[in-house]
Amino acid sequence: MPEGNEKPLYRTTYVVRKMDCVAEQQLVKSALEGSAQVLSLSFDMRRRQVAIIHSQTSLEIDSTMSGLRLGAEQIDSEPCEGAELVQKQSAGDEEEARTLRWLLVINLVMFVVEIVAGIWAQSAGLIADSLDMLADASVYALALFAVGRAASLKLTAARTMGWLQLLLGVGVLVEVLRRFVYGSEPESLFMMGVGALALMANITCLVLLAKKKDRGVHMTATWICSSNDVIANAGVIVAGFLVMLTQSPYPDLVIGLLITGVVLNGSRRILALKA
Repeated sequence: MPEGNEKPLYRTTYVVRKMDCVAEQQLVKSALEGSAQVLSLSFDMRRRQVAIIHSQTSLEIDSTMSGLRLGAEQIDSEPCEGAELVQKQSAGDEEEARTLRWLLVINLVMFVVEIVAGIWAQSAGLIADSLDMLADASVYALALFAVGRAASLKLTAARTMGWLQLLLGVGVLVEVLRRFVYGSEPESLFMMGVGALALMANITCLVLLAKKKDRGVHMTATWICSSNDVIANAGVIVAGFLVMLTQSPYPDLVIGLLITGVVLNGSRRILALKA
């Protein structure tokens, strides 16, 4: 039991059915960190759950979680001894922040490499994959920016990233459709080479994230996104091989459409969030 003026603490768990990737995780985190009641958060991306250590009742937290429109449902709430849990949750935060900085740098560098290479090689797949890199970089930047910021400012930053992704995604979509109509001549070998470089970059991201997995599932969301990026990179390489084999630009255009669709869906989810 709490002593003196110490407030009673509770551990409340929610299942968040639409929390599929790091973007949704960071948006949940940004919304909850603005509450004076919330002391710590822990995420289980495999089960799509978030556990919250907080004071007082969970009514304000219920309202915040419902407002995110991610399909959140409270599944458990019980009193707890919060001091040790909060200390354990905060331990290692700086190390995780360093990992996020490395991921941010890797994704920004690969965005520049792929967008330049995609324009030169006339490859819709490389251009779309560069957009995917930028989308991930924006999420990592948002995660770092959100530390210690007000909840309203965090939501504004998230929506700014969502609009940026939407505008870039629409631009790439228009370019892919233009190439469907007017034709293109993608450089297959160049596509495969740059796709392989992007694949190595994302494998490096996975190695960095793997070092954090033993401490729990807090970084699982970023692992899932980087794993998906590896699949997209492999798709670009396969498309390049098919372009070389068939002497047709259509495999490149199809993979470009698929990757662009993934990014546009991510931006839609961000922009649908409520304060």
